[in-house]
Amino acid sequence: MVTEYIETIFYEDPVLENPILVEGLPGVGNVGKLAAEHLLEQLGAVKFAEIYSKFFPPQVLVDDEGLIRLVGNELYYSKGNSARPDLIILVGDYQGLTPEGQYELSDHILRIAKKYGVKKIFTLGGYGVGKMVEKPRVLGAATDKELVEEMKKYGVVFAKGEPGSGIVGASGLLLGLGKIHGIRAVCLMGETSGYFVDPKGAEVVLRVLAKVLNVDIDFSALEDKAEQIDLITSKIREIESPPEPKREDLGYIG
Repeated sequence: MVTEYIETIFYEDPVLENPILVEGLPGVGNVGKLAAEHLLEQLGAVKFAEIYSKFFPPQVLVDDEGLIRLVGNELYYSKGNSARPDLIILVGDYQGLTPEGQYELSDHILRIAKKYGVKKIFTLGGYGVGKMVEKPRVLGAATDKELVEEMKKYGVVFAKGEPGSGIVGASGLLLGLGKIHGIRAVCLMGETSGYFVDPKGAEVVLRVLAKVLNVDIDFSALEDKAEQIDLITSKIREIESPPEPKREDLGYIG
């Protein structure tokens, strides 16, 4: 029973070596959530903990068979090898609904991360630009200048004034609070219109992260979803754009 404001149920206590935490929770265009879920699917990551909280909506989700589950966040792990590090991946249904909840949940995640020896965090999110983006950029923010320079080598853009309003939610707080906890962190933000779930934004973010972590990923599923979104948006543009008037229709002018 969830009687505390935040309660974590551990199903396993994995032994990990200097794991990197990757966060991808719902947000603008669901970019971070899509990217993190695709990453854990590709790696065959194992769920080892569930996080429930009164800071989440008072809600259960119902599956196709009519079975319910309480909304929450989940932690997965993936053991690395000589080429890539161990990973802890955070995904979930929601972020905290209130500023207090956001702070409490982020601090809770950081305490779990420290328990497993996390020294670096990547948070994934979307950067809403309010218009369709043909070739989205990946913008970044980091806790120190060395990480900024390192990320630039992977094509991450650190642009003056972007994002102008800062980074709201777990993707920002895990950096801000992480810095206080002595954990280095980077936020990777894929440009997105923000109008709908955006697999194209998720793909560009994950391509950068895959290079940084030296992880082989099959992107075909994300590419297929992106093509479907492109088709839908093309049809919307056609509907919204009135046809050009035929020449004979202009005969009354002049």
